[in-house]
Amino acid sequence: MTLSIEQTLARLLSMASAAAGLALLIRPRRAVATLCPEFPESRIWLVRVLGARMVAQHAAVLAFPERPVVRVAAAVDLVHAATMAPFAGSARYGRAARISGGLALVYAALGSVVSRRDARDREG
Repeated sequence: MTLSIEQTLARLLSMASAAAGLALLIRPRRAVATLCPEFPESRIWLVRVLGARMVAQHAAVLAFPERPVVRVAAAVDLVHAATMAPFAGSARYGRAARISGGLALVYAALGSVVSRRDARDREG
């Protein structure tokens, strides 16, 4: 099976996101202590849930780097970024929301570009 450049880019992007998700799933306290120490210990379970979602989502893209899967993954990241916006100014959750939402926005944008480019290449 030969992958297109777009599929290869989608896989590389998903490898990075899946690795980040795995870190959140396996070592959430370390990630929180490093990136946002003000995040409440009682909410560490949220970090694990986010990590599990990222691993599952990007494992799907790794397995099936096709345009529809990449577009759904980008949409999921865009929704996640939007849900982080209300927390961006919070003293307790703000830094975590900005980091998580910002990365999700980057993944959504890159996924969207990759899937559009793949569609254009197939048309012409």
